[in-house]
Amino acid sequence: MLSLRKPSAERLREFLAAQSKLDLTYAAVGATAAVPPAGYVVDRTRIKLGEGARTFAAAKAALERWDHFRLGWVETWPPETPIQAGQVVAVIARLFGLWWLNACRIVYAVDEQGPVQRFGFAYGTLPEHAESGEERFTVEWHEADDTVWYDILAFSRPQQLLARLGYPFARRLQKRFARDSAAAMQRAVVEGQSTAQGKSDLSPG
Repeated sequence: MLSLRKPSAERLREFLAAQSKLDLTYAAVGATAAVPPAGYVVDRTRIKLGEGARTFAAAKAALERWDHFRLGWVETWPPETPIQAGQVVAVIARLFGLWWLNACRIVYAVDEQGPVQRFGFAYGTLPEHAESGEERFTVEWHEADDTVWYDILAFSRPQQLLARLGYPFARRLQKRFARDSAAAMQRAVVEGQSTAQGKSDLSPG
């Protein structure tokens, strides 16, 4: 859905209320947790965020705040959407002076313990989305080498007419989003660790 102005909170509430009643636009729901289906383009982005428990805690908090969508040209609404299956969120992109509104539903959440701890979620596309498919966002803490990673896995294909007609441009935007999201997570983790350190320094010893 395109708009000349940024959608108001009231308009966004109406948009999500309508979309929440609709089905996802693809059959392979949850496939980002296993094997992406045939017939879709698969993208993966993976970056190291650092090491240790503090980095992992900061990365988890960043995902819960949806910091990985605070990109300047992309944001989510409502910003306080909890990481829970069934929650519906609007992804708002600003391109060439236009506002592009897309709807997604969280299809599963991840909170795994063990030698590799994982936290995150995957969301799938609803009818008012330019693409059809699913995208998973997770952070991982590997006990073996103490490293923390941010991982994005997505499968998609164009759904709406504009996305089909401008598919090469849409692919560039998808790759730009992945790069910018990775950079946003790196910034959020650094800021989160600095804030935590500042609070620790101020606490009575």
